[in-house]
Amino acid sequence: MTLLAYGTWIAVCDGAKAMLLENRGDHEYPKLEMRRVFEQHNAPTREQGNSKPGRNFSAAQGRHAALEETDFHDQAERKFLKEFAARINQQVAKSLVRFVIIAPPRALGMLRPHLADITRRRLLAELPHDYVKLPLIEIEKLLMRTPGGAKAKGLS
Repeated sequence: MTLLAYGTWIAVCDGAKAMLLENRGDHEYPKLEMRRVFEQHNAPTREQGNSKPGRNFSAAQGRHAALEETDFHDQAERKFLKEFAARINQQVAKSLVRFVIIAPPRALGMLRPHLADITRRRLLAELPHDYVKLPLIEIEKLLMRTPGGAKAKGLS
């Protein structure tokens, strides 16, 4: 099976934006159509937290220690990707589509634990790239140049 067969869904995301695309072309000449876009505004942590990190006191050793500052930006990215994974899971369960995920490696790592078993079985490939800000025509061109042509490893 080719990676970009007609009807294949492509989930393109990072920690703040996600797109669900569908290939309405073929494996040689993909024609990506936007199905849905999800976005969140996620200000940098420095703009989200305004108090100093807390302090911890160890009675046993009589010492004070600074606590690590909460990374609100990271927490928001994780929540966004968890919600996006839930949407992918719903879509796969509803229509048993086959799909590809394209995301930066860090986002892929946050997304994977939230994919259901059935979703993992329908996953054709994971591509560790940051394409979310590119126009669809550029994504199509990049996918046509994917190593090995438009075929997923072990799926041809």
